[in-house]
Amino acid sequence: MSRPLIISDCDEVLLYMVSPFRDWLAETQGVEFRMEGNDFGSALRWQDSGEVLPQEEIWRKLGGFFDTEMHRQTAIPGAIEGLNALADHADVVVLTNLVDKRQEMRREQLADHGLEARVFTNQGPKGPALQAILDEYRPSKAIFIDDLAQHHRSARETLDDITTLHLCGEPMIAPHIDCAHKSGHADARIDTWDHALPWLMERLEKEPA
Repeated sequence: MSRPLIISDCDEVLLYMVSPFRDWLAETQGVEFRMEGNDFGSALRWQDSGEVLPQEEIWRKLGGFFDTEMHRQTAIPGAIEGLNALADHADVVVLTNLVDKRQEMRREQLADHGLEARVFTNQGPKGPALQAILDEYRPSKAIFIDDLAQHHRSARETLDDITTLHLCGEPMIAPHIDCAHKSGHADARIDTWDHALPWLMERLEKEPA
């Protein structure tokens, strides 16, 4: 008998990313991060000139952060405890949009925070990666947790049957991002683990229709 499967994103679901990234940019890179609306691409500006960083420079800064600064990331309240509680009832894996060379770094990072879980890396929309994971695990049911609406849309476009929870634990960006629940691509939008865990447990215990 196959077990249920929880597939969770990492950044802003399990660990804070934008806030330590902002602090690192300000302290060492001469860059101000100020989120206005939901446009990440215009949030990074040079402190001296106020000019928006070009896209390729933003990607370079993100790469530099993940190469050397992942130790700055702290756990979102209740996230690690929540996934460990869910692991008593389901298999738990992490699907993170990092380049493949950082897969082991992410696994070790999560282990240091108290979560022992298999980590899958991905670039781009997550639907195809989710399909590959489900093909391998063949779970009795699957639940996907992510902070970005486009990944919920990709999941819905790729998979026939998956429960999805839109969760963004970073208050600095949660009010500004598109809501996958409002667009019809997520079954719920819950931004705190105190409220998300009971919802997830209920979905695990619910008998198939």
